[in-house]
Amino acid sequence: MRFDWLWAQKDAIFNLLCWHLYLSVAPVLIGLILAIPAGILIYRITRLKNLLLNMLGLLYTIPSLALFVLLPGILGTRILDTLNVVVALTLYAFSLLVRTVCDGLDSVSEDTRQAAVALGYRPLQRFFLVELPLAVPVIAAGMRVVLVSNVSIVSIAAVVGMPQLGALFTQGFQLHFLTPIIAGIVLCIALALILDNLLLLGANRITAWKPTRSGR
Repeated sequence: MRFDWLWAQKDAIFNLLCWHLYLSVAPVLIGLILAIPAGILIYRITRLKNLLLNMLGLLYTIPSLALFVLLPGILGTRILDTLNVVVALTLYAFSLLVRTVCDGLDSVSEDTRQAAVALGYRPLQRFFLVELPLAVPVIAAGMRVVLVSNVSIVSIAAVVGMPQLGALFTQGFQLHFLTPIIAGIVLCIALALILDNLLLLGANRITAWKPTRSGR
């Protein structure tokens, strides 16, 4: 490891880290915003639910590099436009989070729904005040998987010239220099761990009503 090189490149590396953070988080948030109403709709269409979820799941099987290359032609953007990466990663996040939203709603027992009806909750009130909060643990678990996956997938965008930590991998490969590669791997792992723990902390705050398990 050449720590003198890392120190000399600290500003550039920090800039790459910020881009990596943005490209990892923004698509997940956008994907969640889109997945909640789509998941609710698909959940209500019980006969077609599995078919629709399987069709959406196929989006995740599209190779990311191919998607990065195809999207400029579809969106009318330049090959190096950040929008291409955001849209591609949003599609991946959306395809996974829709199923997560449906699974979260499935986790709410029918007894709980009936109790809410008995207490006078209207359908919209019941969803936002009872069903969605109870589905949060399952949705948060799915978001953790998607978020950590995004941190890894983002690095592939370096192949099409997008600035983020993956650029350290291509730089190290081109120069036959291990220091940037190791630095990129360590920063990606650290970023994934930090984001995962922040999301877990946020989910625990939102679901503070859940009983804690007492250790023995």
